[in-house]
Amino acid sequence: MSEMRAMRLHAPNQPLQLECLPLPEPGPGEVRVRVLACGVCRTDLHVVDGELERPKLPLVPGHEIVGEVDALGEGVSNREVGQRVGVPWLGWTCGECPQCLAGRENLCERAEFTGYTRDGGYAEYCVADARYCFPLPAEDAQAAAPLLCAGLIGYRTWRLAGGDAPCRLGIYGFGAAAHILAQLAIAKGQTLYAFTRPGDQEAQAFARRLGATWAGGSDEAPPEPLDAALLFAPVGELVPIALSQVRPGGVVVSGGIHMSDIPSFPYRLLWEERSLKSVANLTRRDGEEFLALAPKVPIHTETTAYPLEDANRALDDLREGRLSGAAVLMP
Repeated sequence: MSEMRAMRLHAPNQPLQLECLPLPEPGPGEVRVRVLACGVCRTDLHVVDGELERPKLPLVPGHEIVGEVDALGEGVSNREVGQRVGVPWLGWTCGECPQCLAGRENLCERAEFTGYTRDGGYAEYCVADARYCFPLPAEDAQAAAPLLCAGLIGYRTWRLAGGDAPCRLGIYGFGAAAHILAQLAIAKGQTLYAFTRPGDQEAQAFARRLGATWAGGSDEAPPEPLDAALLFAPVGELVPIALSQVRPGGVVVSGGIHMSDIPSFPYRLLWEERSLKSVANLTRRDGEEFLALAPKVPIHTETTAYPLEDANRALDDLREGRLSGAAVLMP
């Protein structure tokens, strides 16, 4: 086989095009992965819709990749042909800049990102840095795909909010990341409050089915103050709303890579030692910890499968809020 099918973006705000491309060859330190499943993430929407600037063009999106190692590049000794792996958003770091040397590789000054500055998994094959491929059990690829970003970024967001300390946890935006984090939080004994688009009864019922104590619109107040709030909806107006619902000393953490502008708000919402944080990317430690933890909970993902050529439909369903859980492309 010398060719593969892939969905490529040629310009922002344009549909992806199904194309036949040469089969990629792994370079030094890289592996070629035969893609079994690739999740469709909201970050992909931000790239396709032009909200994340300067993507590699033309680009194969996709960074929630589950596949099998198909070929090894020069010098790769930590992976084997036939091994099941997951390829996440963080695709390469330099290991030399001040951030990398300080253990903050998620903030690497020269970082490269799968499906953004490196071709991703909306294809039958992709190439990845072997250092950033996580070993996975040879189980359901479709179910595992959302763990590679919705799970990993969600886990980092949850850790920055305090991790598994007992708390009343609010989640704004009940999509792919939230439905994974809800299971983890409840397993750790936390009380979960789910906030959806006003009037989205289906998403609220989904949250209650997963164990949420309360579910309502983002324009509603929970029955008691929150200790922490996680934001997964890319809506800046939610920041002051979430701050108004956390107790003194509470924390609000934004887990998205893109958000609409945050409106001005009175200082009293931040006062009393409330804190506001953001999450940027992930580290390999996040991946190792979360992927070891997920089967112990256990976390079950709710997914809708699409064939590769229906990537545009999957993106549109995500954009319009027609999904519960996560969309997954199955090449």
